[in-house]
Amino acid sequence: FLFSCMDNFTIEDCDVNSCHPQLGDLMVGRAAQLSASSTCGRNGPQNYCILGYLEDEQKCFNCDSRQPYNPYNNQDSHQIENVITTFGPERKMKWWQSENGVHQVSIRLDLETLFQFSHLVLTFKSFRPAAMLVERSKDYGYSWKVFRYFAEDCASHFPGVSQGPADSTDDVICDSRYSASEPSTDGEVVLKALDPSFDIENPYAPHIQEQITLTNLRVNFTHLFTLGDTLLGRKKRNPQEKYYYALYEMVVRGSCFCNGHASMCMPVDGTWGDVLNEPGMIHGRCVCQHNTVGTNCERCQDFYNDVPWRPAGQTDPHVCRRCNCHGHSETCHFDIDQYQASGGVSGGVCDDCRHDRMGPQCERCRPYLYQDPQLSMEDPQGCIPCDCDLTGSLDNGLCDPVSGRCVCKENVAGDRCDRCKFGFYGFSQEDPTGCQRCRCNFLGSVLTPYPCDQVTGQCVCQRLATGPLCDQCLPGYWGLGNTVHTCSPCDCDHGGAYSSTCSSLDGQCQCLPNMVGRSCGDPAPGHFLAALDYYLYEAENAAPLKGKSSALQIVPRERTPDVPITWTGPGFVRVLDGAGLRFTVDNLPASLDYHLVIRYEPEVRATIATKNIIVPLLAGDGGCPTNPKGEKTLTIPGAARVAILDTPVCLNAGKIYYVDITFRKQPNSNPQSSSHTLIDSMGLIPKMESVQDFCSQSELDSFRRFRCFELAAEQETLPDVCYGLIGSLSARIHNGAMLCRCNIQGSHGPYCSKFGGLCECKANVVGRCCDSCAPLNFGFGPNGCAPCECDPRGAVAELCDQVRGQCPCRMEVGGRRCDRCLSGYYGFPLCRPCECNGLAELCDQDTGACLDCREHSTGNNCESCVEGYFGDPVSREPCKPCLCPDTQSSGRFFASTCNKDPESGSLTCDCLAGHTGLRCDACSAGFYGGLTTPGGGCDECLCNNNIDPADSDACDSVTGECLRCLHNTQGPRCQSCKPGYYGDALAQDCKECSCDRQGTDVTQCPLGSPCFCDPLTGQCPCRAGAVGTLCDECATGFWNIQGESGCQPCKCDPANSFNNHCDKVTGHCQCRTEFGGRQCDECGENHFGNPDLQCVSCDCNMEGTDRPACNPLTGECLCRIGVMGIFCDECAPGYDQVFPACFPCHPCAVLWADNVTDVHRAAQRMRTFIPHHGEQLEPGHSRQWQRMLEMHSKLDYLVNLTGRSLPRVKDVEKEQLYVMYVIKCNQMFLICVDFYFDADPEALEKIRKQHADFMAAEKKVKETERALENSMDTRQEIKDHLSSCSILGDMEGLEKKVKALSVAKLNKNICGAPGDEECSKSECGGALCRDFLGQRECGGPTCKGSFPVSHNATKTAEQVENDLIDLLQKLRDSKIKAGSQINSRDVLLYFFFKMKNIYLIHNSMVAPEDIENLVKAVLAIQLPGSPDDIRSMIQNIRGVLTNFIEFKEDLKKLKDQAKTAQDLLKKAQDIRLDSTMFFICVTVTLYKPAC
Repeated sequence: FLFSCMDNFTIEDCDVNSCHPQLGDLMVGRAAQLSASSTCGRNGPQNYCILGYLEDEQKCFNCDSRQPYNPYNNQDSHQIENVITTFGPERKMKWWQSENGVHQVSIRLDLETLFQFSHLVLTFKSFRPAAMLVERSKDYGYSWKVFRYFAEDCASHFPGVSQGPADSTDDVICDSRYSASEPSTDGEVVLKALDPSFDIENPYAPHIQEQITLTNLRVNFTHLFTLGDTLLGRKKRNPQEKYYYALYEMVVRGSCFCNGHASMCMPVDGTWGDVLNEPGMIHGRCVCQHNTVGTNCERCQDFYNDVPWRPAGQTDPHVCRRCNCHGHSETCHFDIDQYQASGGVSGGVCDDCRHDRMGPQCERCRPYLYQDPQLSMEDPQGCIPCDCDLTGSLDNGLCDPVSGRCVCKENVAGDRCDRCKFGFYGFSQEDPTGCQRCRCNFLGSVLTPYPCDQVTGQCVCQRLATGPLCDQCLPGYWGLGNTVHTCSPCDCDHGGAYSSTCSSLDGQCQCLPNMVGRSCGDPAPGHFLAALDYYLYEAENAAPLKGKSSALQIVPRERTPDVPITWTGPGFVRVLDGAGLRFTVDNLPASLDYHLVIRYEPEVRATIATKNIIVPLLAGDGGCPTNPKGEKTLTIPGAARVAILDTPVCLNAGKIYYVDITFRKQPNSNPQSSSHTLIDSMGLIPKMESVQDFCSQSELDSFRRFRCFELAAEQETLPDVCYGLIGSLSARIHNGAMLCRCNIQGSHGPYCSKFGGLCECKANVVGRCCDSCAPLNFGFGPNGCAPCECDPRGAVAELCDQVRGQCPCRMEVGGRRCDRCLSGYYGFPLCRPCECNGLAELCDQDTGACLDCREHSTGNNCESCVEGYFGDPVSREPCKPCLCPDTQSSGRFFASTCNKDPESGSLTCDCLAGHTGLRCDACSAGFYGGLTTPGGGCDECLCNNNIDPADSDACDSVTGECLRCLHNTQGPRCQSCKPGYYGDALAQDCKECSCDRQGTDVTQCPLGSPCFCDPLTGQCPCRAGAVGTLCDECATGFWNIQGESGCQPCKCDPANSFNNHCDKVTGHCQCRTEFGGRQCDECGENHFGNPDLQCVSCDCNMEGTDRPACNPLTGECLCRIGVMGIFCDECAPGYDQVFPACFPCHPCAVLWADNVTDVHRAAQRMRTFIPHHGEQLEPGHSRQWQRMLEMHSKLDYLVNLTGRSLPRVKDVEKEQLYVMYVIKCNQMFLICVDFYFDADPEALEKIRKQHADFMAAEKKVKETERALENSMDTRQEIKDHLSSCSILGDMEGLEKKVKALSVAKLNKNICGAPGDEECSKSECGGALCRDFLGQRECGGPTCKGSFPVSHNATKTAEQVENDLIDLLQKLRDSKIKAGSQINSRDVLLYFFFKMKNIYLIHNSMVAPEDIENLVKAVLAIQLPGSPDDIRSMIQNIRGVLTNFIEFKEDLKKLKDQAKTAQDLLKKAQDIRLDSTMFFICVTVTLYKPAC
């Protein structure tokens, strides 16, 4: 495809598309460049031969290649240049030929330059090579690459080379298509540079160009094709002379390689060649287009390098483009980096630019010069010098080469770099940047055309800003630019800060100790600001004034969640009229004016006046000019809770004051009102106005307007304005924030509320610091406080001790909560003394039962004696020890107590369990021990519940050894099962081992006792080959467990059987088709021969043969009775000819045929004794001869009996019909009556009736038989379930169910005796009994079970059958007496045989007594001789069938037995669901009596 496309382009197409030279033969004109490594006749004439078949044909010729080929005078020259195609008439007359017998030969074509290769065609005169390969070179023969391998057998000639197909265009494979033996001449080898099966998308891809371009081509022949005669010895002529390489033509198709930029080529300068202008020669030098040059147009022309050179494409010729140097250069080169930087637009770089130019296209001026805007870029005078101020420019006045703009220093501006930039000042040559930046803070400076003075750098500041750079706030302001305002006020807290000034950067004020925040208004963590009423003094802590202590009473107040708290501290102090309190003040922080506040709760609405006296004790700091003097009266209204002294008092810090307050009722008060007052506390509130330089007047006005003082005094919620002022006041007077001091035990942490300092208290803890218990609580500790919970029934007050929690109790009551009686009392809350008859001091707090009774007494009132003692404490009779047989302390006391008879005075002991006797001096049955030594006693015999507890001899009374173990157990503790039993002796579950004696080890099965099995699992010790828990089946590969030696190996013939598995009962192996015998060592059924060699099919008809079907040695078929033929496929004479039934004909027919045959044979023998006519008789023999003729005549009459007259023949036919009728009756089980007899119609009618009854009874018997078969299937299913069930469920319930199942009655019905006796004692045996030979034992001579009776009936029936057969044989022997009586008796006898089969075979469940009656009746039959005899026989039949007609009773018995089977099935299903630990093997064998 590539080369065909190239052929279609001409020179006219080169302007718009790629163009390519025409293809041609590269061999033309290059004979001098063609060489071969072997040529015949180069050094002189050389003989060679050809393969020929005609006798007179010339087969050998000469080769002389010393001179070139000439058709006239040198036709024997076969030089390599002969393969160049000339299209002359002598084309088939010249060829190249190699030397004889040389395998390794090469042909090489050397080209003068790089050519494009299309394909190679080799046309052979000789056989094509058996193996060859083609190589190419692109470096003039320096290195070679294989194009392709060719061989008929690639695997042997070029091992390891793939045989294709090729996976890609450059895949090297071995081709076997061009190396076959045919044709023997004119065979071709074709090689295409590109496989046409691949699509070529880009013909100039590197791997495609690698494949199709070359400078040298070499063809290597590696192995000659021979016919094998070169391996033979030398003969008359050397066979090597016939084998060589001979080549008619070698065509190397290709073209001049021009990369798509030329359509024609010319000779290469200085190359070889025959004639440079030889017609058809393909030259190697391209006539390039598209501005390209080179032998292969492989580069662009000079000054045409603006784009990269590329091979021409089908749609784009990729023309080389001229460089643009603006007239300042005549040479250029391509630069890939420049091309990529321009985005693929231009890559040409001009060389050696003139006129002070530089750049890829000479488009820029040199440094310190720039393009004159008045002149063009092509003008030689277009570059002029730069004009820059050296003070502000860089690089000594360097400017932009295009615009002429100078390159200024960093902070300099202007075309000539002669001034500072906007925002800069100080133009200087020494400055590396030229000017300095104006550092004005833009947040504090005014935005002007020049932010600062360009000479001095001074900034113009905004309001509240100052400094040379306007970067500072005025004093008292901060945060330049932090807000919308230029600077913000410091706003330092009046109380928390040292002064009103702050940091101008972040506004931080200078805080007092423990104050934090920018404005110092917040306490530090763990600190707080005190409330206005912080200095509070509880009334509970105040001292009473002298002489008035009795007039005071503390009233605690319990705190509940749903009730607001209107007090402080634990509660109140109730003060009587005229009484007073003294408060001690010693903790004032500063010398100020303080308001005195009294908090109270009136019990009645009465006004009380207080007299207040402040008594100073110690000198303070002297802040107050004078001490408070005189009394001050304060009225306490009855409708309020807070009273404030109108006039504040000045108190010094560090000084101690007594504040004495006396309470008196107003004279005008109601005299009936109460005189008590509840006082909560006294407080001292600082007066804010007395603090110097604290706050402004406006803040004081706000303080008054919002009533901050009154709300704080009344403990009401404060507005936010109040919080700020009070907090600042606290910081001022306390010199900062105060430490929280939260109690570590009473609080949840070290932190408190920022205002007021309230700590977070634990449960039931109160106080600002959480340092005390709430009222009615106690036990201050890490878990808080616990409630007192004083019981009001026993306590006299609600308060308890704050440390111990003890409540105040009544006299007879005790306990922390006063909730129980004191010792010696009971019946809280009405506590009474204990009543213990003087024998105990303590009793139960609730019931009054006495505790720790003395002198061996006991009871609720110590009114009785303890166990082991007797007496009457109520009557003051002391308790004395019981002697059973000794005292409790002796170690020989074996009773719980004793009793004294009030009349006789005798002592009776109540013995402990296991002891007996009047004094408990003996062990009970089932117990043992030594009672004579201290510490002894009677212990229960450890027999695991396997002895009779009432049996005194069940265990040794001293040692405790078990002597009479029950439940089939043994051992000193009855801990294991007896030999022959297995199971769990501890659960009374020892079952008899049920091992199969035939499969169990003989040494483990003693006579008269069960076999020994594993005492835990019941696993029997099996013989070799036996498996199963009971050893009752043979393992795989064994059979005949019932044999004398147990299971025997199958010993299956390994060659004739599928495996070594055999039937476990019969021992028959699984034989291959043609083999048989138990061990597959014989020929199989219907086969004969030597099983060691081959068994051949007998081809016997299996329906007509006995078993075996044929003789195992001869293959003769062994026909059953009534069948004959080579393959036993036809009925014998005397039998019905319907195969395969072949029913026998009536016995009379057999006798008739036998008689006629005997007579016929006798007649034949007689003829041998009769002289022929013409023979001479001796004298005296004529009489004998006459007698012989008479006898012969009689014999002929007998022989021709069937040919008698028609009436006689009809009689015979009638007799035959009668015989067929009898046979049909017998087949249909019908009662047949000989109609030849003149029978009584009434008797015949009775017979028909009896027959109808018999058929009805037979139908019921069949239905019963089906029920019996279902019952047997059910029994088999039960056995399968029993063998596959698993251990599940409750063992005790299962044991009860199993014990409830009894086979005693079933064993009696079957064998004749119950099954609950041991086999050795049972006369009739049982289901699990065996005789001394190991056979099952069931029944006996005197046993009346169903099995022995049926067994005897079976024997009797067999005896009768044998007698009847003997009788029949005797009847047949008595031919003289046969006649019609024989026929009649045979019919009757045959009828009774059929009746017997019906009665016994189809009714296997008939009672044995009925069988015996029928047998006796048959034995009493006599051969009839007349119709009277038949009538008598019919009467006998009627008597025999009497029992049979009474079928309903038998059916009822069968239904009962079926019901019993269903019950057994249900029980077996229950057992299957519960457990398989108990295996009950109940074997019920139903015997079918044989006929």
